[in-house]
Amino acid sequence: MQETAFIVLAAIAVLMVKHAVADFYLQTPYQYLNKGTYGHPGGLMHAAIHVALTPLVYLLLAPASLLVAAAIALGEFVVHYHVDWLKEQATRRNGLTPQDPCFWHVLGTDQLLHGLTYVAIVGVLIWMAASS
Repeated sequence: MQETAFIVLAAIAVLMVKHAVADFYLQTPYQYLNKGTYGHPGGLMHAAIHVALTPLVYLLLAPASLLVAAAIALGEFVVHYHVDWLKEQATRRNGLTPQDPCFWHVLGTDQLLHGLTYVAIVGVLIWMAASS
């Protein structure tokens, strides 16, 4: 039981570090300035970087198959892209800036949804490992 808890916590930690790297160190102006334009390559590239780094967690929790890994990648891409796009829509349509409290509410909700996505990914991997 303790070993499983450690693996779960380590997997969440790896995904949170991955998120910080992809969102705050690798994200370029081309990406963040264009995430609010639906289908723009900058936003698609940003979501793809997140997906490309997620397999780091498979070192701790190996997926049961390549199909599971592909499904996780597709799911993360779709969710991450749309959460970011919706955040941009909310801030732009309401003219929100960092000086507005609501800007921080929107940003916090965005980050919360990304974090919950990682909890779901780890849940799927644990479920798949238990099923095999």
